[in-house]
Amino acid sequence: MKRTIFSIYFAVWCTLQALSQGISWNKTYQDYFDLYGDVAVEQMSKYGIPASITLAQGVLESGAGKSELARKGNNHFGIKCNGWTGRKTYHDDDERNECFRAYKNAYESYVDHSVFLTTSQRYSRLFQLKRTDYKGWARGLKACGYATSPTYASRLIEIIELYQLYRYDTAKGPDRFRLQQAERGDQRPIETFNKNYYVIARRGDTFRSIADDVNISYRRLASFNERDKDDTLEEGEYVWLKKKRRSAPKEYKGYVYKVAPGESMYSIAQRFGIRVKYLYKMNDLGPDYVIQVGDMLRIR
Repeated sequence: MKRTIFSIYFAVWCTLQALSQGISWNKTYQDYFDLYGDVAVEQMSKYGIPASITLAQGVLESGAGKSELARKGNNHFGIKCNGWTGRKTYHDDDERNECFRAYKNAYESYVDHSVFLTTSQRYSRLFQLKRTDYKGWARGLKACGYATSPTYASRLIEIIELYQLYRYDTAKGPDRFRLQQAERGDQRPIETFNKNYYVIARRGDTFRSIADDVNISYRRLASFNERDKDDTLEEGEYVWLKKKRRSAPKEYKGYVYKVAPGESMYSIAQRFGIRVKYLYKMNDLGPDYVIQVGDMLRIR
């Protein structure tokens, strides 16, 4: 009985310790990795720093991009001035009002982090490690003096393992849409669904204005969305960045969609990233059929 009670207390203690160290899963961290994962992969391909290490450092040093230093100076890695000739910001750290590097956007911070590590003799021995040796990199960063916290290495490792960031270390290359989004900041958020990407049209948007932001020909963009290149877009419309698919994702198998007031076959197809002709085909409907409110449609 005493042993059972001890086991329960020990389990509770371990849970509390994990929570106190900030290693429990949270959506804010995951959103951060989703946004900057491809930037880290790009930097890994150029400089050889494991993407998992870059992401773990970034989320830890910047509080998932929400720290004062990240908000005011776009500094995601806590790098101090030390000969820096660019824009600066000041922040209390080990001492009051210390000088930190400031950047135009988070992407510049990621690039400078790579340059900082690769050009400093202090960290040169880390590049003898394998790209997949995130534990060696984490412990090496601490040993080389990147941070003063005695738990710095273990926290990096815990974050990498909890969020499975090591998967980025074997990535073939970055996704260009996510990379563009990070380079631009939040200028035009890009969302993912049905193995595709989309943006939400804003008031006054055209295919030309969106194409300029996402670096795609406006003619191709209109074609992907089965529209004329000069069509007027309504605020809130889904605009897909790649050719739409034949059906909704597999988790919609067996799902039946009920048509709501004001909807059309086109608007429903856009919502789920499906080409219109396949939505008709899945439901054995002719191209001239006009749907009615309450109609039930298969989308996969």
